[in-house]
Amino acid sequence: MQTLKVQPLTFAEFRQALALAPALGLRFRLPTGGLTPIHLHLTEVARVEKRFIDCGGTLRTQASARLQLWAADDTEHRVGCAKALQVLERGVGLLGSTDLPIEVEHDFPLLTVFPVLGSVVEGGERVFLLGATKADCLAPEVCVPNACQPGSGCC
Repeated sequence: MQTLKVQPLTFAEFRQALALAPALGLRFRLPTGGLTPIHLHLTEVARVEKRFIDCGGTLRTQASARLQLWAADDTEHRVGCAKALQVLERGVGLLGSTDLPIEVEHDFPLLTVFPVLGSVVEGGERVFLLGATKADCLAPEVCVPNACQPGSGCC
C-alpha cells in the first residue's frame, strides 16, 4: 500500500475558505485534536524562504506563506473570517505568489510551525486543520546506502 502525502493548502485556498463565509468565527485544530483559543490575534503574514543544502549535497529552496497566531490576555478578542481576510489582504503584495503553501506559527507550548491541511465548519466557526511537520532525509540514497536498509540489522 502506498502512503498518500497530504499537501498543505495554498495561501489562495486559505483566503477562499475564509471568503466562503466571512461571518464565521475562526479557529485552528491542532494535530493533537484540541482547538486554539478563540481569542487569538493574527499578528503576522510573512513570506518565509529557506535556502539549504541537503546531506547529499543538493542545493534546495522552499518558500511558504506563514501566519503567526498569538493568544493574549484579552480573552474578549475575536478574529473572525472577515477580519482575517482584511489582515491577509495587507500581506498579499509581499508574498510574491498566492500559490505558496500556507503554514501557521503558534505557541504550542513552544513556538511551532504547522502546515494548514484543510478546513471544516463546526458550530459557527471555520476551523482550519493543522498538521504535524516531521523531519525527513532528502537524500536517502546517500545517507542510507542500499546495502544497509533501516531494520536490516546492519546499521
